[in-house]
Amino acid sequence: MEPLTSAQSPPVNPAQASSKLPLYRELWVQVLVAIFLAIVLGYVNPARAIAMKPLGDAFIRLITMIITLIIFCTVVTGIAGMENLRKVGRVGGVALLYFEVVSTIALLIGLLVGNVVRPGSGFNVNVATLDAKAVADYAGQAKAQSVTEFLMHIIPTTVFDAFAKGDILEVVFVSMLFGFALSAAGARARPLLELVDSLTSVVFGVTKILMQFAPIGAFGAMAYTVGKFGLASLGPLARLIGTFWLTSVLFVIIVLGAIAWAASFNIFRFLAYIKEEILLVLAVSSSEIAIPNLMAKLERLGCSRSLVGLVVPTGFTFNTDGTSLYMTMAALFVAQATNTHLTLTQQLTILSVAVLTSKGASGIQGASFIALVATLSVIPSIPVAGMALILGIDRFLSMFRASVNMIGNGVATIVLARWEGELEAETLRQQLARPS
Repeated sequence: MEPLTSAQSPPVNPAQASSKLPLYRELWVQVLVAIFLAIVLGYVNPARAIAMKPLGDAFIRLITMIITLIIFCTVVTGIAGMENLRKVGRVGGVALLYFEVVSTIALLIGLLVGNVVRPGSGFNVNVATLDAKAVADYAGQAKAQSVTEFLMHIIPTTVFDAFAKGDILEVVFVSMLFGFALSAAGARARPLLELVDSLTSVVFGVTKILMQFAPIGAFGAMAYTVGKFGLASLGPLARLIGTFWLTSVLFVIIVLGAIAWAASFNIFRFLAYIKEEILLVLAVSSSEIAIPNLMAKLERLGCSRSLVGLVVPTGFTFNTDGTSLYMTMAALFVAQATNTHLTLTQQLTILSVAVLTSKGASGIQGASFIALVATLSVIPSIPVAGMALILGIDRFLSMFRASVNMIGNGVATIVLARWEGELEAETLRQQLARPS
């Protein structure tokens, strides 16, 4: 199976590649400038900044409209082109184990930091004074799923329903079935496989076109965030925001950095390689927006299409490192701010429930907040109305939450590709040294 056309690139000298485009034409520079201008506009003219929201929403919709197609094409062609289908099961099993271990580590770190730093201490909030109605809509959507319900949710009502709803996990399930069926059909299915392969190249070509509008989307999303919530709103809750941001950065550098080191690549080189995606996710507060470009860049590094197609989409459901950090830390913040004492047993209960509720809360804005409400509902002593304290700043928390989710999935894909012997350490280092 040929690699993605969009990911093909002949060997070039890094120095020559870096001078290929003027700095102002680099996508990451354009996005960075757009974010800066958006912050200025949001501070100077909040009303006009809020009116920029449709620009961010439109860009998010442009990308999300093709995500399901990208996943379907990548997974189908990847699985159908594999000579050994047992590899699919092996990769899937190892991936799920990796996801669970790393996201549980993130939950534990959030719990540890929340107990040590105690970002909610000193607030002494009277629950009766909180606006419970502000959280009511989220509480209505929050429902802790059982394992059976979660597994049943993977199966769509119809094949087309999975694509219509845009549910990533359902699309992966349908795509895997089609991939296995095409592989079993052998030569008879070759024309259909070539058609899907050609469609893959076209869809990634569409993605390349749409990414030209990334600076506009980033500007609209960030302008709305600053204009709507205001930089002044960060003041009263600066301790929580600062603690979470710093914890997120240290998690990437130390935990993911150690995992990257064990897989023989440098985490800082990888962060530089996906800097456009990081900036974009920070601006729009949604990790899902980075899926198309992240998949293409991982293939360009040398990860196989089948592995990328399996690990990245499922990772955005199961490998929610940023969400895991947020959920345990935010839960402790609410308890501390409302002077609710939590026993060790209650904290471990929150941890165990969050293991399940954190799944599926990475891509959509507000999903992590809903998942947190569902988690807190299992500890009656914690007033769910206390979530109103962080509702206004959740957008600022989600910026780093989504970014850590996205970075974690990129690292996971490379680690699994190294585990499967698809990537040589020296080749990976050379590829990461190239301009992205």
